[in-house]
Amino acid sequence: MTADFMFAEIKTAQKRLAPKIRRTPQMEFELDNGVKVSAKLENLQISGSFKLRGALNTVLDLSQEELGCGLVTASGGNHGMGVATAGAMTGTDTTIFLPESTPQSKVDKLRKIATEVVVKGAVWDDANAFALAAAQEGKRYVHPFADTSVIAGQGTIGLEILEDAPDLDVLLVAIGGGGLISGVATAVKALKPDIKVIGVEAEGAPTLRKSIDAGALITLDRIETLAVSLAPRRSEEANFQIISNLVDDILLVSDAEMKSAAQWLWQNVGLGVELSAAAAIAALKSGRFNPPPAAKIGVIICGAGPDGFDRS
Repeated sequence: MTADFMFAEIKTAQKRLAPKIRRTPQMEFELDNGVKVSAKLENLQISGSFKLRGALNTVLDLSQEELGCGLVTASGGNHGMGVATAGAMTGTDTTIFLPESTPQSKVDKLRKIATEVVVKGAVWDDANAFALAAAQEGKRYVHPFADTSVIAGQGTIGLEILEDAPDLDVLLVAIGGGGLISGVATAVKALKPDIKVIGVEAEGAPTLRKSIDAGALITLDRIETLAVSLAPRRSEEANFQIISNLVDDILLVSDAEMKSAAQWLWQNVGLGVELSAAAAIAALKSGRFNPPPAAKIGVIICGAGPDGFDRS
């Protein structure tokens, strides 16, 4: 897919989603090291994270016949909540497979809204294999990060960010499978080609960093992070190509740095976020990313959740 095609899909998604999702606010604050940031608060999205955008954009594009078969997906929690919420909005049955590493709070939350929740497999890739098997039986599979409609839905965040903060020079975005940064980078680079887009991955799940270094998609041997939302062993070719072309760099942060950033956000800004949502702040607080002098810095706070606090 070309960048022009993807940008057109993002614009279409924006029109489709606008009446149905929350336009989340942009908040400015200063870190304790003096770095000023403009933060897009997707932790305040209806489902608790940005994932509703991609999931709902996909679901709204399906036929009644496809919806009648029910939806199935695999998730570390947030995408599952997005699909379940989209299902509830459209009266569609949803089956969500979660890895055993999913925080119990997310499992409990999902069970209140999804038709069926199955906890099976050590990591996301294992749970995804079970979801794909269920799709073979007739359910419509909703990919968490590689479908064009999912990437387009996530890309609407980029449009909103530059509408609200057009003077940004750098945007830091957490990376799991790569759907969020694929959509956002496409949107912001189309509107402002000189903006720098910096990805942030967990040290224990450097899927895209290692793939970029290798010049091809790689599959990690193992996952070693508590940030479940940032923990697939492998991305997909569509995401890899977009990220290779549009993302300026990918940094790694530790679980401890994400936990510290999540706690700082709660204590100083009043935001209760999960580990993955604190990844961009962690890169700035830890010095993993040193902004150019006088640069306007943006971050995406991508999801709410207590796992920044309830694990050591």
